[in-house]
Amino acid sequence: MTDHLTVADDGATRTITLHRPEKKNALTQGMYLAMSEAINSAQDDAAIRCLLVTGCPGMFTAGNDLEDFLKAGTADPGKPRESNAIKLLHALANNAKPLVAAVDGIAVGVGTTMLFHCDYVLASTAATFTTPFIHLGLVPEAASSLLIPRVIGHQRAFATLVMGRRLTARDAREAGFVNDVVEPDQLEAEARKVAREICALPAEAVAISRKLIRMQPEVMIERMNLESKLFGERLRSEEAVNAFRNFLARKKG
Repeated sequence: MTDHLTVADDGATRTITLHRPEKKNALTQGMYLAMSEAINSAQDDAAIRCLLVTGCPGMFTAGNDLEDFLKAGTADPGKPRESNAIKLLHALANNAKPLVAAVDGIAVGVGTTMLFHCDYVLASTAATFTTPFIHLGLVPEAASSLLIPRVIGHQRAFATLVMGRRLTARDAREAGFVNDVVEPDQLEAEARKVAREICALPAEAVAISRKLIRMQPEVMIERMNLESKLFGERLRSEEAVNAFRNFLARKKG
């Protein structure tokens, strides 16, 4: 477990909270691993009937911690790209428990793409969603190239994934991947209310119905693995190296 993430079971709901406010909840390899373990360990626990993922007040996640991410992604050019981020993505694809997300503030990169693995998404009025992969010379991940067009349509997906355009909470609700938009001070209470509503339903009927309406895990993982291969290739490309160099220079400036 990592100090930057907490896991708490309250009744039948397991809440996973990102807590690294000094870095806008930017995800490290340790955080990815802790999240995947929290999801995987719930699968055979009948007492856990719903998962809730959220961030500390005012932020969901700024996406990858770039220094940690680059170190993991370029460690050995001779080997396939493997990281704890991939473990989380596979955990999301294989997850059989209803998954609720509560998003306040920024949701960047994987902070947005992971939401398409959720069953119910609440956003505060302050939430924003961006996927700036192409701006860094990279490609989409988390099976988002498969899931996002399916949910919001090709044109919106192109504007989001390729052009990197930002969506507000209301944009996201109109696009169809956010269920409800509430004020920031109401977000946690509303998310827990939704989780309790799900937990009160017949568990087996929920599990079967969820499986029927979701894309098969094998299909998602196949796309994730393709994206990961291309992502790793792009990460070492001249285009991406220059994009990262320019980005980090702007941050330091």
